[in-house]
Amino acid sequence: MNILIGLEKFLPCLQLNKSMALKGAVFKGTVLKGIILNTIITQQERNDFYKVLYGRRDVRSEFLPDSVADEVLERILQAAHHAPSVGFSQPWNFILLRDQQIKQSIHRLHQEANAEAAEMFADKRQQDYRQIKLAGILDAPINICITCDRERGGSVVLGKTHQPEMDIYSTVCAVQNLQLAARAENIGVGWVSIMDKQKLKSLLKIPERIEVVAYLCIGHVSQFYDEPELQVKGWKDRTDLAGLVSTDQWDPKN
Repeated sequence: MNILIGLEKFLPCLQLNKSMALKGAVFKGTVLKGIILNTIITQQERNDFYKVLYGRRDVRSEFLPDSVADEVLERILQAAHHAPSVGFSQPWNFILLRDQQIKQSIHRLHQEANAEAAEMFADKRQQDYRQIKLAGILDAPINICITCDRERGGSVVLGKTHQPEMDIYSTVCAVQNLQLAARAENIGVGWVSIMDKQKLKSLLKIPERIEVVAYLCIGHVSQFYDEPELQVKGWKDRTDLAGLVSTDQWDPKN
């Protein structure tokens, strides 16, 4: 029997802290009014999910200046917050960046690192690298720094006892949830990794124990590429899945 339940009644974890404010706006209520939780996914729902999954793109040059509505940002952040996490530790935090001066400072960090990175490639590859825009820090109306608190949950966390890096992987799951939710909202996301993390932590006053996992640019876009941009621009093609799957043990050909 399918039961439509109100999330605000049965899933209090979806209720926002009413003191949470983004650019002066206070979010109230829940992300969703109700949802069918105990039903089989229909073929249409399955198709919609895969459309979002395969349509996700890393956005760099296509950001528009239009602001992202608070309720849309709320849904995207809630999706990230509902990622799986080791020991249900939920080790992530989200730093929202709108101030243009701060973004300018972060953009300079990227430019510095990007110049260093370009020198690591040789000849034609370096020329190609310099032609690709790799960050939309100043173009996107919102930037989000996602961090991992490696001490959250205490000194012993279920699931981290033998693989302590699982909290980092959990935070990466939150990043992908955010990316997929954003694509479902027709919002672009660009992940900027060419940046000195220690300098970024210093700029954003992030404590030493906190690990920076992702720096994201978020906003409406003029278009989504049909294929990944790096593939479209000839940097690299997608690897054939058949060469990445083995059975029962590692394939020496890999």
